[in-house]
Amino acid sequence: MSDYRIWKLAAHEELMEQAADWFHEKWGVPRAAYLESMQASLQETAVDDWYVCMDGETIIAGLGVIENDFHDRKDLTPNVCAVYTEEAYRCKGIAGELLRFVAEDKKNSGIDTLYLLTDHTGFYERYGWEFFCMVQGDGEPEMSRMYIHRMP
Repeated sequence: MSDYRIWKLAAHEELMEQAADWFHEKWGVPRAAYLESMQASLQETAVDDWYVCMDGETIIAGLGVIENDFHDRKDLTPNVCAVYTEEAYRCKGIAGELLRFVAEDKKNSGIDTLYLLTDHTGFYERYGWEFFCMVQGDGEPEMSRMYIHRMP
């Protein structure tokens, strides 16, 4: 992990355009929606925050924190979303380091509990996340797993 750098986009506005393109490419959500959320993160009261891990000038991993990741449990907030690591960089601890970084960063801003919607089992538990409940994703036929992470 020492060769890579994690950046909080609110502190590195120059990366927002590149990051919006990257997240759009990975998840298919409109680029404008990512950019809007990233720009909202510049406001002091914003829940939204976006983080990328860089190898030189290349984004190799990233994730966001938003109020709700398109599910019916609006009370479970904020949500870590759009977690992705480029295939060539997987199994190197990058996602775990990003998850740790965001948990610490949000705790420093007064948020000690995070939620995460996923269909994965076994992955997030390695990084201190616990299964919390099943939730209904917007427009999804099946229920999805909701995880929780509490910082001490």
